[in-house]
Amino acid sequence: MSSGFARRIGLFQATAINMSQMCGIGPFVTIPLMVGAFGGPQAVIGWIAGAVLALVDGLVWAELGASLPGAGGTYVYLREAFQYRSGRLMPFLFVWTAMLFIPLIMSTGVQGLVQYLAYLWPDMTTGQGDAVGVAVLALVVLLLWRKVENVGRITVAMWGVMIVSVTAVILASFTDFHPSLAFTWPDHAIEPTHGQFWTGFAAGLTIGIYDYLGYNTAAYLGAEVRNPGRVMPRAVIFSIIAIMAVYLLMQIGVLGVIPWQDMLDPDNTAAKSVASAVLEQTWGKEAARTVTVLILITAFASVYAGLLGGSRVPYDAARDGMFFRSFGRLHREHGFPVVGLIAMGAITAAGFLFARHIGSAAEHPPLTVLITLLTSVMVIVQALAQIVAVTVLRKRQPGLARPYRMWLYPLPGIVAAIGWLVIYGYADKANPGVHPIEWSLAWVALGCAAYLIWSKIEGAWPFGPKEIREAFLDARPADSASTPASG
Repeated sequence: MSSGFARRIGLFQATAINMSQMCGIGPFVTIPLMVGAFGGPQAVIGWIAGAVLALVDGLVWAELGASLPGAGGTYVYLREAFQYRSGRLMPFLFVWTAMLFIPLIMSTGVQGLVQYLAYLWPDMTTGQGDAVGVAVLALVVLLLWRKVENVGRITVAMWGVMIVSVTAVILASFTDFHPSLAFTWPDHAIEPTHGQFWTGFAAGLTIGIYDYLGYNTAAYLGAEVRNPGRVMPRAVIFSIIAIMAVYLLMQIGVLGVIPWQDMLDPDNTAAKSVASAVLEQTWGKEAARTVTVLILITAFASVYAGLLGGSRVPYDAARDGMFFRSFGRLHREHGFPVVGLIAMGAITAAGFLFARHIGSAAEHPPLTVLITLLTSVMVIVQALAQIVAVTVLRKRQPGLARPYRMWLYPLPGIVAAIGWLVIYGYADKANPGVHPIEWSLAWVALGCAAYLIWSKIEGAWPFGPKEIREAFLDARPADSASTPASG
C-alpha cells in the first residue's frame, strides 16, 4: 500500500525525534512535584517507575507501529482494530480526546513559563500570571495564523536551547553537590504496607509518565520510517533509556544542592523555579537569570510546536471522513486548519486558567492538576484501547505483516495496563477536590454523544452500514528483504 511518503527516517533520526518531544519544559517544572508526591529524595523511584511504564507501553506502540506503519499513530491503530464491532467510533473518540489532552499538555508549557517568569518578576500576582499565560497563547496563535515555514529549524533551535539549559543545570548541580542532601532519605520513606505510600507512588508515576511522553512520536510518522520492524522498538527503548539517564542526573543533582524540604514550601523559589534556584546557589544570580530566559524560550517554543502539530490531528481525521467536516477546511490564503487551530488554542487557554483556579481552591499546584487531567483522559481511549488493539488485530488480522512482535507477549501489555490503571484508579484520591476520573468520564461520554450526532449526519454506523477497510492487511514492509525482529 502506497502512503505517498518516502521512508527516509532511520534509527538515529527516529530516536532523536522521540527524545526531542520527551524532554521539553517537563524536567524543569516537575522535579518539585515528584519530591512532593513521594515526600522526600526517594522521588528517584518515580523516574524509574515512569521509565518502566514507558518501556512496556512502548512495546505496544512498537508492534502496532511496525505492523501498521502509517501516518497517524493511535488514530490508525484504533481505526483498524475496532472497525469490526463499533465502526468509526473509536478513531472518532481518539480525536475527540486528543482535542482535550493535547491542549492540556500545551497548558503545562504555559504554566511552566509563568512559573519561571515569576523568578524574573517576583511581584507578579495571580491575575497578572493569568493575563501573561493568555497573552502568550494569543501570540502563539497569531504566529501560527500564517504559512508555517522553517518549522524544522524552529524545532532544532528549541531542542538546542533545551539541551543547553539541561546541561547547565546538571553541571551546576554537580559543582556544589552534597551527597548527604541527595541520599539521606527520611524515616519510613518506603512503606509498601501503608496505603499512603501507594497514593504517593501513583501520583509520582503520573508525573513520571508525563515526563516520558513522546517516546511514541516516531510512530505517528510511521509512513516515513525506514524498516519499521527494526526501527520502532529500538527507537522507543533507546530514547527512554537516554532520557531516564538525563532525568536521574537532574533529580539527583538538584537534590544534592537544594534541600528537598525547600521544594515543598510553596513560597520558596525552589518549589516553582527549581532550575533557577540551583543556578543561583551554585553559579550566581546572573547565571540563574540567563538560564531562566532559556527555559522561558523552551516553554514558548514547546507550546508553539505543540499547537502547530495538535491543530493537524482533527484536520487529518476530518479529511479521512472520521470527524466533523468543518475541521477539514484550510485557510484560503495560508493553508492552515483554521477551526483546529482556534479550537486547540481556546481549549489550551481554558485548561490553563481552569487548573490555576481549581488547583488553588483544592490546594494543588496547577501543574499537578493539568498532568492528572491529561493522563486520566489519555488512559481510556489511547493507552488501554491500544493494548486491547494488539490482541484484537492478532485475532482479526492474523495475516497482517508483523515485522516486529512484542517481546514476551502479552506480558508487556498486561504490565502497561496495570500501570495505567494505577494512575487512573488513584487519580481522585491523589487529587482530592479535582475529580479527574469524573472529568475524564464526562469528556468521553460527551464524545460518544458527539459521535452519535456526527454519525447520524454522515450516515455512519450505527445509522448506516459498517465500512470494513483492512488498509494494511495486504501491505508488506518497505524493506521486505530484512530479517523480522524476534518476539
